[in-house]
Amino acid sequence: MEVSDARRLKTLESENAKLKRMLAEQMMDVATLEEMLGLGAHERHWSGRMRGRF
Repeated sequence: MEVSDARRLKTLESENAKLKRMLAEQMMDVATLEEMLGLGAHERHWSGRMRGRF
């Protein structure tokens, strides 16, 4: 692996970690909002855009 490849890999790993943190935060926000709305597990699974598609 060349130096440029190693730098690119390090950049991609850093970006991946950042995106994973962002996704986790969004999932926590959604879970909090669903809890505030009183949605149970079944309603969460079928809520939103998926409702009526199956």
